[in-house]
Amino acid sequence: MEVVVGIIAVIAGIIGILGSILPALPGPPLSWVGMLLLYFWGGTNGQGEEMSLAILLTMLGVTVLVSVLDYVVPAYLTKATGGSKYAERGTLIGMILGVFFFAPWGMILFSFLGAFLAEIIFAGKQSEEALKSAFGSFIGFLVGTGLKLIACGIMMYYIIVYL
Repeated sequence: MEVVVGIIAVIAGIIGILGSILPALPGPPLSWVGMLLLYFWGGTNGQGEEMSLAILLTMLGVTVLVSVLDYVVPAYLTKATGGSKYAERGTLIGMILGVFFFAPWGMILFSFLGAFLAEIIFAGKQSEEALKSAFGSFIGFLVGTGLKLIACGIMMYYIIVYL
């Protein structure tokens, strides 16, 4: 049973890392579930020590914080650079399209282009204003994704250590 739990925990960690990039998957919560499985089914490190409740709860706090920031930071940076909701939506749509074309570079490029085009087409902005808004939305997306990747990478580390 412990082997099965270990395999499921690793799969949850890997899917969590992928979920940090792909919008359909909740990355950090999935990685934390992998840690939770190891906590309850007695995962130990190389010295035979079990995962502490402090580590588990700290990573839960990080998961909640990163998940909230993933929504707040892009919206804040988009608004700070004069962008509209169209830029935010354009970024998300562009990123989803980028998954299918030239991933991962397509995700980065298409998210920027999506915000830019959405500002021009739907918000009626001139190209200079739209470029500024798209840049803010794009940076917000990168910061949110980066925070999730870092958090999931740390949780994957703990999953591996406590297998």
